[in-house]
Amino acid sequence: MATGESVSAWRPQVPGVTEVFHAHFTEHAYPMHVHDVWTLLIVDSGAVRYDLNRHACGTLHETVSLLPPHVPHNGSPATPEGFRKRVLYLDATVLDPALIGSAADTPDLADPLLRMRVGQLHGVLAHRGEELEAESRLAFVVERLRAHLRSRARSEGLRPGLAQELRDLLDARLLQGVTLNEAAELLHAHPAHLVRAFTGAFGIAPHQYLTSRRVERARSLLLDGCAPAEAATSAGFYDQAHLGRHFKRVIGVSPGRFSCNTSGARP
Repeated sequence: MATGESVSAWRPQVPGVTEVFHAHFTEHAYPMHVHDVWTLLIVDSGAVRYDLNRHACGTLHETVSLLPPHVPHNGSPATPEGFRKRVLYLDATVLDPALIGSAADTPDLADPLLRMRVGQLHGVLAHRGEELEAESRLAFVVERLRAHLRSRARSEGLRPGLAQELRDLLDARLLQGVTLNEAAELLHAHPAHLVRAFTGAFGIAPHQYLTSRRVERARSLLLDGCAPAEAATSAGFYDQAHLGRHFKRVIGVSPGRFSCNTSGARP
């Protein structure tokens, strides 16, 4: 760590906040990485530049940045003096996962009231014994974040929660499958909206999600000693050849070769 750089982190006893992280960096650059939680970032001096969802972004003193779970990003100083930042890592359940797409599209929020409330929440989290106040302030922060993200989803013609509804349906129909038109009828949404909402929220198309879940099921069955043909039909594939095409693309080897190289422990 370069001279003058500093880091402090702690886990407060406040539901929804998995970590508080304060840092001053002058040279450190984060490589591309992901979190399984929401990252709520404010900068007190300097500026941060980062790439998220293949787009260049930046956090200044006046803005609040919300980086969604599972979306790769990096980070580095955007000014010669570096930056001082305060970060809240919020549990993935704090916000609807169907809003991930909206956050990934526009992570930087120019909202003075939100910026003030996030700063106040950090101030309270620095003191033990003030958990109830911290919970109350967090509730107002999350409410405002949710309003921003839902507004974007509505402007894009997407129904908040639609992606999660489709994922639940795909999970329930893992073996028998579901057509896009049938899903659209069941969820009362246009087929194109379904695909757009799901892909925006989870970064993967519905058919790719279903196939990957089936491959994982087949992989588990192969590890349990099932023959490839049996694993294929038991996982929802038409036949062994159907499984083989997708299994090799995802895993890197054919189901037969995978079975021969397993030792009872999943790699």
